[in-house]
Amino acid sequence: MSNPRKILVVDDELSMREFLKILLEKEGYFAQTAANTADALAILRQSPVDLVISDIKMPGGSGLSFLEEMRATGLHAPLILITAYASPEDAVRAMKGGAYDYITKPFNVAEIKTIIKNALASGKSASEQADSVSSLQNGSVTTSFQGIIGQSPEMKKIFDLISRIAPTHANVLIQGESGTGKELVARAIHDLSKAASHKFVPIVCNAIPESLFESEVFGHVKGSFTGALANKTGLFAEANNGSVFLDEVGELTPMIQTKLLRIIQEREFKPVGSNETIKANVRIISASNRDLEEEVMDKHFREDLFYRLAVVPLRVPPLRERKGDVPLLAEHFLQKYSALFGKEVSALSSYAMEVLMEYDFPGNVRELENIIERGVALSNSNIILPESLTLAAHKRKNVAAAAHDDENHSGYFAMGLDDAVACLEKKLITQALQQANGSKMKAAELLKVSFRSIRYKIKKYEIN
Repeated sequence: MSNPRKILVVDDELSMREFLKILLEKEGYFAQTAANTADALAILRQSPVDLVISDIKMPGGSGLSFLEEMRATGLHAPLILITAYASPEDAVRAMKGGAYDYITKPFNVAEIKTIIKNALASGKSASEQADSVSSLQNGSVTTSFQGIIGQSPEMKKIFDLISRIAPTHANVLIQGESGTGKELVARAIHDLSKAASHKFVPIVCNAIPESLFESEVFGHVKGSFTGALANKTGLFAEANNGSVFLDEVGELTPMIQTKLLRIIQEREFKPVGSNETIKANVRIISASNRDLEEEVMDKHFREDLFYRLAVVPLRVPPLRERKGDVPLLAEHFLQKYSALFGKEVSALSSYAMEVLMEYDFPGNVRELENIIERGVALSNSNIILPESLTLAAHKRKNVAAAAHDDENHSGYFAMGLDDAVACLEKKLITQALQQANGSKMKAAELLKVSFRSIRYKIKKYEIN
């Protein structure tokens, strides 16, 4: 090979390192070896490889901890774990941690050759990983990933999952509240995939009337209906060999759900009024701010379509669950809007940041961006003060205060009706659960609501 693929072998046994090195070089690969995980990490930081093959049981650090260190430091080469001491617990931990495969010694040579070939096909090349290593060395890998800002443990897990699923062709369902950045995640998956050179086509499902959906998405031929004055290429055809992003897929009507299911199953479709079948070589990335599993249980969403879309489910956490990212995001938006408005607003005051950190952000990252944009626009100095932050922070604080106010309910009037109702509802559900010794079924009976309803409310209000 003119540019042989690079493979790193990590094993404390010299005989195994030499055996695998000879085997790999006979297959045309460039093989490096390391006797322990510390040396292996040093090699990876210096020069990315296409694949890692590591033993599990080694003195000075196991293959499982090595896998976790790789992922935590932004190194995403596929990793095959091998062991002479197989256990179900290790296998589960390996696969959950992102290992490509887990095989036992002694292994079949033909089998491991096939596994290596498939693993190399699934991952990014060493040259594609070089940018990630450079970012790691510059200290920027923890703050941004494919344009997504975050350094919290929750977001690092998301970044790692994106890196692992992007090279595959599996359909992905992204769930999360409005404003959490689901489309950014979808674009990151596309941009890191093998289809990155082709189109990423977003379709906002609730923005297209049902009567026009087929025409817009699948296309139509001239004369197929009144107003069809020319042939129209649908969005699925535009995305051929690329990715379709179905935003708010939970809003699709039953009829459209059925048609979409057929396309996913058959990987082909017909434009409206045409007998010609067009191949649908697209990856489908979907997003919803609804809990689609709940929608399936309530018969509002097809179960078979759900499982077709959610081959890989991914949940983007709300901003209140990753408060550690608030200062980073605020700084990013501050720089963005200071430049856009031509103002030299360089920082938020410590009290303004304290106000933001105490706020729950019901509108998530989108709301934080809006708050900072207004703050920059309203600021009369180079520092944003609390009075420039137009958010209902004190109203949100009153929600918690009123929950403990049994005698005087005047605090509820400051909140507005919606917040007051939510506060009282959460309080009553909590009391019912306590009285029912934690039984959701008994609590539902006490409150005279359905079991499904109380389960939804418990999840909505995050009641333990």
